[in-house]
Formats: sequence, C-alpha cells, structure tokens
Amino acid sequence: MNNHQSHDQYVWSADGTRLVVRRMGSGDPVVLVHGSGGGLHSWGIVADQLAAGYELWLPARRGYGPSDVPSGIKSFKVEVADLIAVIEAARESSGRPVHLVGTSYGATLSLHTAATESRDLRSLAIFEAPLFAAGPEIVPMLDRYRAAFDRNDDQAMAAALNEVTRVPAEIVAAFAAAAGDRTPDPAEARRSAIGWLHDLEALAEDSTDIARWSTITVPTLLMQGADTWEPMPTTMNALAETIPGARQIIWPGQSHFATMTAPALVADTLGQFFTEVPA
Repeated sequence: MNNHQSHDQYVWSADGTRLVVRRMGSGDPVVLVHGSGGGLHSWGIVADQLAAGYELWLPARRGYGPSDVPSGIKSFKVEVADLIAVIEAARESSGRPVHLVGTSYGATLSLHTAATESRDLRSLAIFEAPLFAAGPEIVPMLDRYRAAFDRNDDQAMAAALNEVTRVPAEIVAAFAAAAGDRTPDPAEARRSAIGWLHDLEALAEDSTDIARWSTITVPTLLMQGADTWEPMPTTMNALAETIPGARQIIWPGQSHFATMTAPALVADTLGQFFTEVPA
C-alpha cells in the first residue's frame, strides 16, 4: 500500500461495536472483507492495485484489533450487522452502491450479508468460502482450540485449526519449513488467535447448507484456485450451481493463498468483473 495514501476511520455497528476501517483510492466503492487470522493489512497488496480506480474500504472485523473485541460468543448475525454498517458508510460516502468482496471466512460472511440485505450492493465477489467447515462437527475442534488458547499452546491451536481447514499435512510442513526459526510478534500472534477463536464460535453455530444461498440475486463472481485441496473445489462448484447466474473463475496454479501469492491476478479479475457489472 505504498503508492496510494490511506487513512483509518471508525464505523460503529448496531450494537455499539467500534470497527476500524482503512480507506484508500477513489471511484466506485469496494468493501474488502478479510478471512480468519487477518486484519487491516490482509487485502493490502490487492487494494493497492485497485486504488487508482476504486474507493476501497478494508474493515478489521470484530474480534480483530484494532477493532473492538466484544465479550461473549460471536455469531454471523452480529457480524452481518457489522458489515452492513460498513457497506452503508461506503454507500453514504460515495452515493453509489457497493461491490462486496470477501476471502475465506470473509467470503462466508459476505454470503450471509448479501442474503440478508442486498439493498446497497452492486455486486458480490467471493474467494473460496469454507462452507464445509461449520455446524456441530466444528464444536470439538472449537473446544480443543479454546483449551489450547487458554493455556497459550500455539502448537495445539494450530493443530485444531488445521483440522478445521483441512490443510493437507504436506502443506503444513512446507509452511513450517519456510518459516524456519522466525517467530511471529507475540502481540500480533495473540491478536490473531483471539480472532480465530471468535470465528470458530460463529462457524460452530452456522450450517453447511449451501441451498440457502440460492436467494442471492446480486451479480456474483466466485473465485478459486485450481490447486486448493478438497473439499473446497466440490464446495465452490456446488455454490456455483446454487447462486443464480453466478460466474465461476478457477485460477490454474493457485491455491487458498492466491490473494497473497498472486495479488495482481486477483486485482485484475476483480477489476474486470466490476466493469462488467451493470450500473
């Protein structure tokens, strides 16, 4: 985000939760929603590539600093209210309907939001929503994660998360090898861990029912990597058949980390989609 100036502002949700939103660029408004373990920085490189033509809003979701971390169990219902508040702020600022973009958990949240309130939305674009990771089967993993979180056991937390996301063992090992002796900043690691805990709470109360997304009527783009592990491909293919008129793009050579490994590809795909959406 070096080439375009950005500034952070507050948006208050319906229950008084204070959300910090990073804004940059000018043009039609785009709200970019981060996944689990993310934050204000998550969409940064993609946003930098879009900032010449769009006004970008990058919220830190509740539970992720510097936004508020409310007490109690989190649900998609309260987080939908958060996202609606951000969308309304973007609509009010620009006077134009909003392109909503979400990745991973943020993609699931974006689906919930588009199905709940699409009045201010011009389009919906999602990258690899983990719709398979929800409901009662997540509860034991949530319990293991919470216990590991309480005793500050990073390895046990990571093991529980890998079970939720179903990342293949060889990919986990490759990440560990790439990290080497580097250790994350303890404060940042704890902030991410808190956010993950709240996301798991919401997922455990959610459903794996894909048919419910058939009510989404805004122009929709579904993006995925050809190299992402199952059950993500099967899940995204089912979603493509469920949302009326949804467009599906599968990027060769990319996986669940495409927003980091191929930001220009993601930005170009989004920019092309935005220009083709009816005004």
